[in-house]
Amino acid sequence: MRLLTLWPFSLYQTILLSITSYASYYVYWQLTTGAQRRLFRKIHKCKAPKKWRSYDPVFGLDFIYGLYRSVSAHTVLSDMQKRFEVTNAHTISFGSLIGSLIMTREPENCKAVLSTSFRDYSIGEQRKKVLIPFLGEGILETDGDKWHASREMLRPSFNKTQIGDLPMFGSHAQNLLKNIPYDGKTIDLQPLFFQFTLDVASEFLFGESVFTLSPAESNPQAAEFVRAFTYCNASLNAQDNDWGFLAIVMTNPRLKKKYKIVHDFVDSLIEKARANHDAYEKAKKYSTRCILIHELFDRTDNVATIRAESLNILLAGRDTTAALLSNTLFHLARNPAIYARLSTEIMAAFPATEPPSTIKELKSLKYLRALLNESLRLYPVIPENGREAIRNTVLPVGGGPDGKDPVMMKKGDFALWSVWAMHRRTDLYGEDAEEFRPERWLDGETEEGEKGLRVGWEYLPFNGGPRICLGRKCSSHIPPVVVE
Repeated sequence: MRLLTLWPFSLYQTILLSITSYASYYVYWQLTTGAQRRLFRKIHKCKAPKKWRSYDPVFGLDFIYGLYRSVSAHTVLSDMQKRFEVTNAHTISFGSLIGSLIMTREPENCKAVLSTSFRDYSIGEQRKKVLIPFLGEGILETDGDKWHASREMLRPSFNKTQIGDLPMFGSHAQNLLKNIPYDGKTIDLQPLFFQFTLDVASEFLFGESVFTLSPAESNPQAAEFVRAFTYCNASLNAQDNDWGFLAIVMTNPRLKKKYKIVHDFVDSLIEKARANHDAYEKAKKYSTRCILIHELFDRTDNVATIRAESLNILLAGRDTTAALLSNTLFHLARNPAIYARLSTEIMAAFPATEPPSTIKELKSLKYLRALLNESLRLYPVIPENGREAIRNTVLPVGGGPDGKDPVMMKKGDFALWSVWAMHRRTDLYGEDAEEFRPERWLDGETEEGEKGLRVGWEYLPFNGGPRICLGRKCSSHIPPVVVE
């Protein structure tokens, strides 16, 4: 009661003061920020895209609940595609008082965000908040000068020579095959592929594999690291951690312990590599093999930096390559004609049962390359991505009734593009866009002898522009070895 007596205004006066304050702010905003945005729209001839219907335009709770249901049902990607189809548009908007979201599957808009207007966007603070405690400040969590420094530090280690160690890939592929039963039983290959790519990536990064597919060659510290890394990785998906969707607002106390296990293990490998660095430099004169942490010693001696970049590459390389292998083998197992044609090509190229030993030999397998291209089209390993506008900018198309006018992206708006939905557009890939057909990538496969697909920004399995995936060439090396 005493607090109430200290407030000098009546209830009526308080309400009137609140309304007046809001009205004053609104007028001020319209005369400043609002006027700037209206002028920007006029200069760039921007029009609004079609809106996704929402029953709660204030907080967007129905949209958030719909997203939660999609995640629970594992239909996020197909539900996003349906939004474009229901709206009959390739660019749609969703807005509330919380923020504005522009969803698109237009190649020109992807090009603008990723390339021509690259400096107008950031990866957003939410990604940094989620990933930095786990991975550190590396190439996936930084923008601007920090990102550029990471990119330049890592680029030399991803040229064709450095990542072309086919014998190393092949040895881990043999461990993979040893874990597949030959008694005709049905087996889930995906967990094995995740183990395989973790084994390969750890050897490329640290010089020694964690050998998840061959426990006899592993050690207790490596096994503990694998468990902790897997737990932390799963925690990035709210559906797969101990706290479920409560993880959005609550901290999982187990995560810090798992982070420490991951960091300590990598730090120990870095210190081991530092002690053996001179020997590595001498051996490099006679070998093209690359070990990332050794290569990074030539550019920095900061343990936290080397750890962060290594973990960033480990996370990105492991999951994407395993997904590509899983999707490819899924269709091979269900399409005898595709399997037969691939088998014929491989047997013709390597009749002596010896696997390919050079990148040039791998490139000679045109149908295998078409198979992987088609897998990446229908099941892109990075199916959705997004950026936050850091200044007022423009998407080239998507506005107006016909979707052909520019769209204004206000500072703070979030652009989300769906590679999954774009790769299924019938106007870009034909009426059979939903079908798995590797032949579409090959020349002379039609009665008219037409050329195969020649793609640009409508095909984005590895993003594009300055942030295009550094490890994209690994898709030309690791999956072919396994499939072959």
